Amino acid sequence: MNVSVVFNTGESRIIDFNEVFEKLGVEEDSPEYKLFNPVEFARAEIQGTTLSWKNIDLWITRMNGEKGKVPFEIGPDTLYAFSKPDASESNQKIGKIIKYNRLKAGLTQQELAARSGTTRNYISRIENNRSDIEMGTLRKIVEVGLGKKLEILVK
Repeated sequence: MNVSVVFNTGESRIIDFNEVFEKLGVEEDSPEYKLFNPVEFARAEIQGTTLSWKNIDLWITRMNGEKGKVPFEIGPDTLYAFSKPDASESNQKIGKIIKYNRLKAGLTQQELAARSGTTRNYISRIENNRSDIEMGTLRKIVEVGLGKKLEILVK
């Protein structure tokens, strides 16, 4: 029940929902406990920026005192708080390669950013594996910023 998510910050992150449900205090007698079942969990829907499980009925008391049924939902702030940076091998390699070549060329992050038309903050996020990178941006950083040739090999 690990899910890879790209947030609007550009960060690719992993959410371990077993961990999320445990930290939220989901116990065997909770309606949400059904989500530990992968089949029930897979019924999630995206409603705007919120994950919603209409197969899980929660009852709330409305302002007028009446009880109403709502689906179990987790919003983006909670999802982000429980997520961890995606440390996939390819992301780590790209960040390390860019940093190694930047330092070898004697460039600061600011200088590389200026040469490649991006920001120092973005270069830092890439080098520290905190952001995904689009192919066109990677090409600009490598070829324009570092003066190298970009070649990609798929095995």
